[in-house]
Amino acid sequence: MKESIEGIERFVSPGKGRGLRVTKPFKVGELLFASLPYTYVLTASERGSNCEFCFTRKEGLAKCGKCKKALYCNVKCQKGDWAMHKLECGAMIAYGENWCPSESVRLVARIIAKQKAQKERSTSEKLLLIGELESHIDDVDIEKREMNEGDIASLHQFYSKNLDFPSKTAVLTLFSQVNCNGFTVEDEELSKMGSAVYPDVALVNHSCCPNVIVTYKGNVAEVRAVQDMTPGEEVFTSYIDLLYPTADRNERLRDAYYFTCDCKECKTKSKDKLKLKVRKRNKPPAPEEISSMMRYARNTIKEFRSAKQIAEKHQKTPGELMEMCQLSLDKMGEVFEDSNVYMLHMMYQAMGVCLYMGDWDEAIRYGEKVLKPYSILYPPYSMNVASMYLKLGRLYLGLERKLSGIDALKKAMAIMEVAHGKDHQYLIELRKEIEMQK
Repeated sequence: MKESIEGIERFVSPGKGRGLRVTKPFKVGELLFASLPYTYVLTASERGSNCEFCFTRKEGLAKCGKCKKALYCNVKCQKGDWAMHKLECGAMIAYGENWCPSESVRLVARIIAKQKAQKERSTSEKLLLIGELESHIDDVDIEKREMNEGDIASLHQFYSKNLDFPSKTAVLTLFSQVNCNGFTVEDEELSKMGSAVYPDVALVNHSCCPNVIVTYKGNVAEVRAVQDMTPGEEVFTSYIDLLYPTADRNERLRDAYYFTCDCKECKTKSKDKLKLKVRKRNKPPAPEEISSMMRYARNTIKEFRSAKQIAEKHQKTPGELMEMCQLSLDKMGEVFEDSNVYMLHMMYQAMGVCLYMGDWDEAIRYGEKVLKPYSILYPPYSMNVASMYLKLGRLYLGLERKLSGIDALKKAMAIMEVAHGKDHQYLIELRKEIEMQK
């Protein structure tokens, strides 16, 4: 029997298929609804700092007595996770360092196990069943199909002892559903904690002018209003990073979600000129020069992502990554203003490398260059802006710049009170952090 969510209803959204709309007013910062995940996994790199079951961040977590890899708050969390962890525990012991399924593989394995064990509707399927998730399986290109084939091989390699697999078509459909509908669970600084599937939240359609934001309390997804909403209004969130110009955003949407956005911002492109601001020179750059530099910037961003992955495997040093950032900034800076989104992207990456290298002063220099344009180019109550205030605030305090630190943390808090709710643990911790500096 289908359940309901107070103040929210599923409906047929013109031109978009399924969607959600509100049936009562919601004010900025108000919670529309919260959803437990149908299934989820903690990112392997977060083991040691977060509980595998509830994602709580704390010290003194207890290890699983068998694999010694999964960590928990207490016995209650360990027991709560066993139905899913037992799929992996033995394989983690057997394969050791060679146990390396992707998060998509881990999620699909858990969905298969849960579908077999649980026949009734779960609390995360009040409005949409897991099997109703859109897969776009007929739209998957050759490259993605090959990736899915690789994931299926990985699924069989690591889970064959604990799972009875459905047909290959059914498994392929599951991978496509997870790839189209999976959520990245992030903390207050937008660091990835894990991946999850929330069927009800997946009903929310995309807009580059969102009226809600999805944030997380542990592994629970919370949908909060970032605009005042009236009855009958459709609920929209953003599926992608909204920093980039219209063409880039829609390329990402087509690639990942198989549609083109027709929101007000995509129709008017009102922020594109500002986002692609070019440097004032005696002789303005020709359109061909701007187009050429945009291609260079996009390619550089892709190359940097690849280089970063290589660095994580210890084949590139932070110094080499820093040099790559600086060379790119120097070249792009001949044409683009510092507030141009491609410059901002590379400065943000440079800040991350500086943080890794422990160069706090340089990290602050890049962060300060990024922050003001972020505040203009992102929508109100953006966690991208809040996380930058948090990073800078903590850096300032680390360098004993107390007033600047408190000011930045307070600005982060003003956004987070809307995005996370005033009683969230992040806000409780942040208020203590500020109070300690007085």
